Amino acid sequence: MEKTILNFAKQFEFRLKVQSAEKLKPAENIIVVGMGGSAFPAEILKTAHPELNITNHRSYDLPHLTSNIQRQTLVITSSYSGTTEETLSSFEKAIKQKLNLTAVTMGGKLLALAKKYKVPYIQIPDTKIQPRMSTGFFVAAFSKLIGLKNEKELASLSKTLKPIAWQKKGKALSENLWDQLPVIYASEKNSAIAQVWKIKFNENGKIPAFWNFLPEMNHNEMTGYDATKTTASLSSNLHLIFLEDSSDHPRIKKRFSVTKKILGAKGLNLTSVPLSGKNIWEKVFNSLLLADWASLYLARYYGNDPEQVPMVEEFKKLIR
Repeated sequence: MEKTILNFAKQFEFRLKVQSAEKLKPAENIIVVGMGGSAFPAEILKTAHPELNITNHRSYDLPHLTSNIQRQTLVITSSYSGTTEETLSSFEKAIKQKLNLTAVTMGGKLLALAKKYKVPYIQIPDTKIQPRMSTGFFVAAFSKLIGLKNEKELASLSKTLKPIAWQKKGKALSENLWDQLPVIYASEKNSAIAQVWKIKFNENGKIPAFWNFLPEMNHNEMTGYDATKTTASLSSNLHLIFLEDSSDHPRIKKRFSVTKKILGAKGLNLTSVPLSGKNIWEKVFNSLLLADWASLYLARYYGNDPEQVPMVEEFKKLIR
């Protein structure tokens, strides 16, 4: 896992190619079908390009679309392994409905189906890493299929991202999180970053973790921390991590400040983590690199394997 983190920036050196590109049609709406690490990169892409109309579908089949919307929609089926049953279900549904369909995968049945039906697809390189660590490949692939002109921008990340620069900070953060459950908060526009932090703690660290965003949490979740003598112990092992962005709305910044003041007075464990970088891409990936390091060191602290996900594999066997 350590080597994978250190090599992350190299993902942006690859030049991905669209196969059957002549069949690729432009679209106003994009539905990305996928699960886990094959899905959340679409939300990361939308964080950087909020103008995009991207919807994530994380289930079987497809969402209901009127005939008019179908004509304006691109469906991207995404599965690192190419064997994700929910995604394969959606691919087959899209074929039956004759939708504007594409695929992103490393191999497996999804690749075979894409070739069989001659739909446009991108085959990402088989680098033997976990899907959740392949975010760079997926962001670049989605961008290419959608038709974004950001190839040079993404390619520059191979030089500007410095994974090793975040190692010590990640280790220090992990030490603050020993024997505590992380709860990650960001602004709504950066909510995807908070969600991926949560996923890193789950899959790398093998610990429970949760996420939400401001201002929504100020209207409901915050009251769960209004500890009394009978409930104070419930939140005593929580550690709230606030991902703060200098470009957040002024009122969101104020909400972060007031939220931390109120919850700090309640005795909760708090850590502020500013998003750092010269542009949105650097902010996103620097933050996720920090999460990678922190979750890796937490895995070591707890004596867990940060690489494999045995519970997921066991579940797949039992659900067959």
